[in-house]
Amino acid sequence: MYYLTAEASFDGAHFLAGYDGKCSNLHGHRWRVILKIKTDKLQSEGQQRGMVVDFGDVKNALKKETDFFDHSFIYEEGSLKEATVAALQAEDFEMHVVPFRPTAENFAKYFFDKFKDYGFTVAEVTVYETPNNCASYSED
Repeated sequence: MYYLTAEASFDGAHFLAGYDGKCSNLHGHRWRVILKIKTDKLQSEGQQRGMVVDFGDVKNALKKETDFFDHSFIYEEGSLKEATVAALQAEDFEMHVVPFRPTAENFAKYFFDKFKDYGFTVAEVTVYETPNNCASYSED
């Protein structure tokens, strides 16, 4: 099996609604996303002959998906009062609502699905929330 690995990062704030601890408060991370693509056979023709996939295509996909969240406040749908969301929007804060609790585990699955949509044969996605703590998702 051949594997290709690429990574990107973004800075984003979040909080965990309903959590009893420090993470219930608004805080930020340098999120690091590592994408691992697999294939049992390299491409045999054309410009990508001898490759799993073009690194440029992988880097562009990673950049697009991580840049979307960069320097934003990421929050779970339904976890904030409407008045709070409206007040933050009135201040022109960059905000992204997600349909899941914004944990490293859920982000790993989220990015796994996103990169599958690009047509990559995704082996695994790992998301670091801190330099020493990460979560991974795969379907193998």
